[in-house]
Amino acid sequence: MNTAAPQNTEELRNELEQLRNREREIELLLHAEQASQGWKPQGFYGTYYALTGSLLGLIAAMASLLFNVIGSVIAGKASALELIRVYLTFPLGEKALALSQGGQTIGSISDGMILAVGCCLYLFTGMLLGVPIYMALARFTPHANTVVRLLFGAVLGLIVWAINFYGILAWLQPLLFGKAFITSGEYLPPWVAAATHAVFGITVAAMYPLGEFYPYHRPMEEQ
Repeated sequence: MNTAAPQNTEELRNELEQLRNREREIELLLHAEQASQGWKPQGFYGTYYALTGSLLGLIAAMASLLFNVIGSVIAGKASALELIRVYLTFPLGEKALALSQGGQTIGSISDGMILAVGCCLYLFTGMLLGVPIYMALARFTPHANTVVRLLFGAVLGLIVWAINFYGILAWLQPLLFGKAFITSGEYLPPWVAAATHAVFGITVAAMYPLGEFYPYHRPMEEQ
C-alpha cells in the first residue's frame, strides 16, 4: 500500500537537484552579465579624480619649476632657483633671500639643503593644487577638444595664482613677517608668477587624457 511513497520522494529529490542546477546556471549568467558591463561609479567619481589630480599635479609642478629655472637662467638671475628663494620667504622671512649666495646658512643647515627642501615643498604644493584643477577639468571639459581644455587649464592656473597671491599671501605674509616679499613685485614680478601658474594649469590639462577613468571590464568566465 505504501510502495508509491519512495517513488514520490525520489521524484522530489530529482526536482530539487534540477532546481539547484538551475540556480547555479542563473548565478553564472548574472556574473557574466556583470563582468561584461563592468563597474561604474554613481555620479561624479570625485575620489578617483582627486587622487589622479594629485599625481598629475606633481608632474605639472616639475614642469613649471623647470620652466622657471630655464627662464631665470635666460633672464640672467643670480640663482636658477630664484622662484624657490622667494617662495621660501613665507616660512623663513627675509633670510630666504640670502640663500645660495656664497655658503649662507640658517642655523646649522646649509643653504643648499634648504633650497632642496624648498623644491620638495614646491612639488608638494603642486600635488595639492593639482586636485582642484584636475577635478574642474573632469567636471567641465570631459568632452572638450584639446585647445579648449588647454585654455581652460591656463585660466584655472591663473585663478589659483590670484587666490593664493592676492587672496591669501598679500595680507598673510605681512602679518607674519612684516612684508609681502612674494606679492610686492620687488623680488618676483607678477607676470613671472602668473606665467608659472599658467604653465602648471596647461600641463595638467595636457595630461588630462592620461587620468581619465575607464571602468574595468573583467574577461568573460568560461562556463
